[in-house]
Amino acid sequence: MPHIVTDRCQRCRFTECVTVCPVACFHGDEQMLYIDNATCIDCGNCVPACPVHAIFDQFELPQDKYPWIEINAQRAAVLPVVADKQTPLASAETRKADLGF
Repeated sequence: MPHIVTDRCQRCRFTECVTVCPVACFHGDEQMLYIDNATCIDCGNCVPACPVHAIFDQFELPQDKYPWIEINAQRAAVLPVVADKQTPLASAETRKADLGF
């Protein structure tokens, strides 16, 4: 099963996760990243790399985050691949603190 990026990534867009992904399955917009469910090989490298714990194995996804399975599939299909580390959003550190990390 693929991994899923949740709303914890919103207003952060840390990209440490993309640097450890062997298949370039991350796509991004101006607010966050998404995982292409068809490309993800379920290696799990991205989970510990995310500083805001926004990425979950689909089997461990909290029930209130289930909508993010479809959101990732839809958004990844229309957004460009993000394969290189980028500067986080200006709001990233504040968002990280708000999330308790």
